[in-house]
Amino acid sequence: MRRFIAEFEEQSFTQILFPHAKSDWAEYLNEAEETFINIIHAIIKYQKCLVVCNDLEAVKSRFSPNDNLYFVAYETDDTWARDCSVLCVQNGNAIELADFIFTGWGGKFDAQKDNAMSKAIAAHYSKPLVSYDFILEGGGVESNGEGIILTTSECVLNKNRNYTFTAEQITQKIKDTLGANEVLYLNHGYLAGDDTDSHIDTLARFISKDTIMYVKCDDIADEHYWELKLMENELQALSKSHEFTLIPLPMTDAVYFDEERIPATYANFLFVNGAVIVPTYNTAQDEEALEIFKKNLPHLDIIGVDCSVLIRQHGSLHCVSMNFAKGVEIL
Repeated sequence: MRRFIAEFEEQSFTQILFPHAKSDWAEYLNEAEETFINIIHAIIKYQKCLVVCNDLEAVKSRFSPNDNLYFVAYETDDTWARDCSVLCVQNGNAIELADFIFTGWGGKFDAQKDNAMSKAIAAHYSKPLVSYDFILEGGGVESNGEGIILTTSECVLNKNRNYTFTAEQITQKIKDTLGANEVLYLNHGYLAGDDTDSHIDTLARFISKDTIMYVKCDDIADEHYWELKLMENELQALSKSHEFTLIPLPMTDAVYFDEERIPATYANFLFVNGAVIVPTYNTAQDEEALEIFKKNLPHLDIIGVDCSVLIRQHGSLHCVSMNFAKGVEIL
C-alpha cells in the first residue's frame, strides 16, 4: 500500500532551515534567529531536529550540546522548509522521500537553492530520495494517513504551477505520487498577506484520520469573513459525506507590519511526538486557541511559541518546519 504518512503519526525528526543574512530576514535577523531558536528548543524536548544552516559553526554556537540536535551545512535561499523539503510516503514496507519541484510559489521568488537542497543533503537521510517532475509544496497538501488528501484549488490547480497539466491530470498525479484514493479540494478560503496562493496548512488541518481543525471568522466586518464562511460550508459538506469531525479555530485580530496585513493563523501548528506546538501572535485570541488544542488533544502537551516575527515574511510555524516519519533516520 502506498500512502502519504500523516503528520499526527509517530515521527523521527523535524527539519528546520535556519535564517541567515542573505535571506529576506536580513532586516530583522536577530529577532528571526531568536524565534527559530525558540522553535528548535521546543522541538528537541520531544524529538530530534535537523538544522540546515548557512554558517554551520556560527549556528551551532547558539545552542548547548543536545543529543536531539543535528546540523548540516547548506546555503538556502530562504527558510520555508515545509515547501522545499521532501514528503514521507510509505510504499509497502518501505518509506520513500518524495522530492518535488519547488518554484517559489509559482515563480514569485528565487528558489533554485531551496529546490536543490534535498538532493544536496540526501546523504544525511537513511531513506532514498525519489524525484518527481511535478511542482508540489508540502504546505499545499494535508493527509489523513488513510488515502485522503485535503488541498485547495487556488494553490494546486493554479496555472503558475503545473500549467501544462489539466486539473484532472494534476489530481491523478497527486493520487499516484502520494498514494491517495481521494483528493478533496477547497475552493474558498484565503488569508491576506499569504504568498502561497492559499496553502491548506494556513486554513484547515487533519489532527486525526477523521478530524479537521479549520480557521473560522466570526467578525462580519473582517475581509476574510465571507470566504472563510464559504470554506466552512465546504468543510461541512465534506463532513457529511466523509464523517469528518470539524473543530473551528479563531481568526486572530488583524495584525499589520509595514502597513500590510500579515497572515496570522493558528492552523499553522506543528505536531511532534507527544506534543503540538502552536503559533501565537500576541493577540486576544491566543489563549482561546491554546485552550481549543488542549481540549481536543488532551493526550498531547500543548506548547505555544510566539511566531509574530515569522508572519512578517508571510509564513508561520508549520511553514518553517518539516516532519520526517518514524523509520527515517538522520545519518
